[in-house]
Amino acid sequence: MKLGIMQPYFFPYIGYLTLINYVDKFILFDTPQYITHGWINRNRILNQNGEVRYITVPVRKSARDAKIKDIKIDDSKKWKEAILGSMTAYKRKAPYYAKTIELLKSVFESARNDIVELDFLALKAVCEYLDIKTPIEIYSKMGVVLDEDVTAPDEWALFITKKLGYSEYINPPGGKSFFHKEKYIKEHIELKFIENMLPSYVQRIGHFEKGLSILDIMMFCDKPAIVDMLNDYKII
Repeated sequence: MKLGIMQPYFFPYIGYLTLINYVDKFILFDTPQYITHGWINRNRILNQNGEVRYITVPVRKSARDAKIKDIKIDDSKKWKEAILGSMTAYKRKAPYYAKTIELLKSVFESARNDIVELDFLALKAVCEYLDIKTPIEIYSKMGVVLDEDVTAPDEWALFITKKLGYSEYINPPGGKSFFHKEKYIKEHIELKFIENMLPSYVQRIGHFEKGLSILDIMMFCDKPAIVDMLNDYKII
């Protein structure tokens, strides 16, 4: 049985969805320290000139050591309207604009002021659209507490995998530099990395920008094409 664990991201790139689709259970790890300028409250799309730009959910000021689970959305700013306004750059050229905007609006209508909940709702909506059946849970609500001696960057995933009784832990390739396989072998857990090949698709901008938010792919590609992209990966 395969387990995947990642920090919650806002409408992440397709590699994140490939991981969810591949594993038997996926956990949003929301207890680490919140880092600004990451992917938790923002992602990348295209503007009307075909250039990459960010869409961002503003968050309230918090202590430097605040955990992700404690970060609240700053609803004093009209962020929903701003993001929806940014998405109009796709209106004239993206064949699936209406469907994607409908999904985005449904997520925004259900969201409260919790960034983890927003990311969770967004993931659930995209997974439902793509028929991804993998159960998704929020770590802080699971009642699983890390032991005090779990301190190294690669040990929390090992601890959670072992605690929940899974035999494989799957991570994106970015973790290869700090995950030590020996630790996992010692605990009889198989450590693997899954890398989506980020296949190109027509963005109608004269070139291809890879690794954008899944929203960009949903704008230009139908469901069968996206499913094919989800399955275009290699296991390391």
